[in-house]
Amino acid sequence: MKRFLVVEDNSDIANLVAMHLRDLDAHVDLAADGGLGLSLAQAHRYDLIVLDLMLPGMDGLEICRRLRGSDNDAPILMLTAKGSELDRIVGLEMGADDYLTKPFSVLELVARAKAILRRVRGPASDPVQTGSHIEVGDLHLDHKRRQASIAGQAVELTAREFDLLWHFARHPGQVFTRAQLLDSVWGYGHEGYEHTVNSHINRLRAKIERQAAAPQYILTVWGVGYKFNDAPTLT
Repeated sequence: MKRFLVVEDNSDIANLVAMHLRDLDAHVDLAADGGLGLSLAQAHRYDLIVLDLMLPGMDGLEICRRLRGSDNDAPILMLTAKGSELDRIVGLEMGADDYLTKPFSVLELVARAKAILRRVRGPASDPVQTGSHIEVGDLHLDHKRRQASIAGQAVELTAREFDLLWHFARHPGQVFTRAQLLDSVWGYGHEGYEHTVNSHINRLRAKIERQAAAPQYILTVWGVGYKFNDAPTLT
């Protein structure tokens, strides 16, 4: 059975969301304030965290920042107030996997949750792929298990970080703009969200590069975007 966490101070919304998420064969924990939500997220391994931004005690952005800063890779679906686009951008840059704007349809929330879970687990088969493993230098990616390692050492990646790295590794040498990466990996290309790509790439580099300031895998193409090195020189 899957385990979800819903951090929401509105009890009516929290209970309604929890009721529908339980239909996904999941146990659902509830937290009505930020402090309890963070404690639960740190104490348990969750398959999904539904996180409201406006919370008493500690807001959702701070919870997301602390979880990602401690390498907690639990998928996060953020709930934001209508019109708070800046908060959505910041949340995505901090490592949230997706967001919904209030008021939202519970059916849409469940659909988003299912999509996140599919990304985390990976498809049973992918006809586009030529294989489920990619090895470049010391970097090894296992798509079926959604695992990454450097020189045999496991690297903890969020679902979105893995998707981004896999997308790069499958297209070595191909230059992508930030908008193209948003469309291919996130599934949307709203203007103003390109900084989200930068933040995820910075986190990826910190995890997989020997020197994040002198990357050997994910390269910047100035004035255009990024590409995956098709002939990395690893020393």
